[in-house]
Amino acid sequence: MEFSSLIYRRPVISDFKANFLTALKRFISAESFEEQDQAFLELNKVRDEFDSMYHLCHIRYTINTKDEFYEAENAFFDSNLPIYNDLIAQYYQALITSKFRKSLEKRWGSQLFTIAELTKRTFNADILSDLQMENKLSSEYTLLKASARIQFQDKEFNLSSIQPFEMSPNRTVRKDASQKKWQFYVKQAPKVEDIFDRMVKIRHRIAQKLGYKNFVEVGYARMLRSDYTPEMVASFRDKIHKYIVPIATELKKRQAQRIGLDTLYYYDEPFQFASGNPKPKGSPSWILENAQQMYKELSVETKEFFNYMLHNNLIDLEAKKGKAPGGYCSFINKYQTPFIFSNFNGTSGDIDVLTHEAGHAFQVFCSRDIGLNEYNWPTFEACEIHSMSMEFFTWPWMELFFKEETEKYKFAHLSSSILFLPYGVAIDEFQHFVYEFPNATTQERNQKWREIEKKYMPYRNYDGNEFLENGGAWQRQRHIFGRPFYYIDYALAQICAFQFWSKDQQHHQTAWADYVKLCKAGGSQSFLKLVDLANLRSPFEEGCIEQTVEVIKQHLDKMDDRSF
Repeated sequence: MEFSSLIYRRPVISDFKANFLTALKRFISAESFEEQDQAFLELNKVRDEFDSMYHLCHIRYTINTKDEFYEAENAFFDSNLPIYNDLIAQYYQALITSKFRKSLEKRWGSQLFTIAELTKRTFNADILSDLQMENKLSSEYTLLKASARIQFQDKEFNLSSIQPFEMSPNRTVRKDASQKKWQFYVKQAPKVEDIFDRMVKIRHRIAQKLGYKNFVEVGYARMLRSDYTPEMVASFRDKIHKYIVPIATELKKRQAQRIGLDTLYYYDEPFQFASGNPKPKGSPSWILENAQQMYKELSVETKEFFNYMLHNNLIDLEAKKGKAPGGYCSFINKYQTPFIFSNFNGTSGDIDVLTHEAGHAFQVFCSRDIGLNEYNWPTFEACEIHSMSMEFFTWPWMELFFKEETEKYKFAHLSSSILFLPYGVAIDEFQHFVYEFPNATTQERNQKWREIEKKYMPYRNYDGNEFLENGGAWQRQRHIFGRPFYYIDYALAQICAFQFWSKDQQHHQTAWADYVKLCKAGGSQSFLKLVDLANLRSPFEEGCIEQTVEVIKQHLDKMDDRSF
């Protein structure tokens, strides 16, 4: 199972299609539930091979975007994923109309049929070429960001490795580092804006071909949102504005005071403490050694999981030239194995991303035996509960990484989680504007972003930076490009993760049991049903946000952050 030994073979589309359609024909013509269920399992097996090669390709390509072989393979999938999606749409149609549907639902659960019905709304053969272009443009954006070469202090950095300088105690250094980073975006803005404008136009065309007014409904269906609506999300954003923005504003005032500034500019925000930001006290290999101890002590389940990840080299952490930015967790179906991808840069974010992505990986490790592709992962907002909650469940072991700076780290981590919420809903509101007004110009989009930014982050001061003052900051957010409407998920999940944090403070065993139960359920239920399964309150429930966050605020108010 060692990652480097996993064999990649480009799928032969004609063979895959023939095998898939043969199994689908058996599924449709089955004369008994038992016969149809066997064909159903065969379809899943055929899909596993294609899915696994795609994810293996994606991982190896993002580890090194300069690898010419995997660059070509990535282009292959950009072109052929829509063909795959066409076959899946045919399968879902057969599933929905099956004469043995009741028996299949009893065996596999109703969520499978919800997924099938939502996915069917997002595809028909008329949009095949549009989907191919959409994939191509998304890859262009990823490659563009991976190409960043930032010259700073006579050395070359990428978008990940420049970040420690943006946290420097020296204000001149962090200002210069931040400006150099944003100069990359200024230079690339014409390309980024062109890529995005074409994306929006293509997505709007897709929506119209599918019979919708605009892409919003398609976007929600793609995200498999079955138990909440855009109106409920808008109400959630309003509550964040009402209850969280004042707390975030106060936290920014506290930050300015403790680092001795009258005015907090955008390049000051990453620098949180006069004594310097908390940092892990060792190398990436040292971090992994301590993480192994942490997961050994956390639970029997996490010990088995993390040892498996280490033994099979399923974690790639360090930033390097040509590596795509960001962090993610993937799952290779054929081998039933997760993979964690990150870009360590020597900041506390290294620990955040490790525990965050380990939360994703632990969930899919727990649910990998369910036996159904659709249930490996839940919908994204439920996925983010696993990751964000794991960040908090590992708090008792933070001393392993931060030593004497542990309390400083905990304050920074908890306050940053609050500060994320206004940004998270701002990204979502911006995306709603973009797809409700697809013919807006780049200037109008930038103006709208700046307007939304001022609404949710009134404390942000760009100190005359023309690009940012004119609304260019959204261009760095990869989710906007690669997976539209995937961002409110983090905000919804954060409210759930706060509840796990609070429960864990009171009774660890109960909280952990609920968390493991949630992970083992995988994607077998919808978001709100999974929230209920985990004994959490829905983020949409009246009173949930203010009551959940009040506990966090009280905890932060008791901490003397000026002593750190």
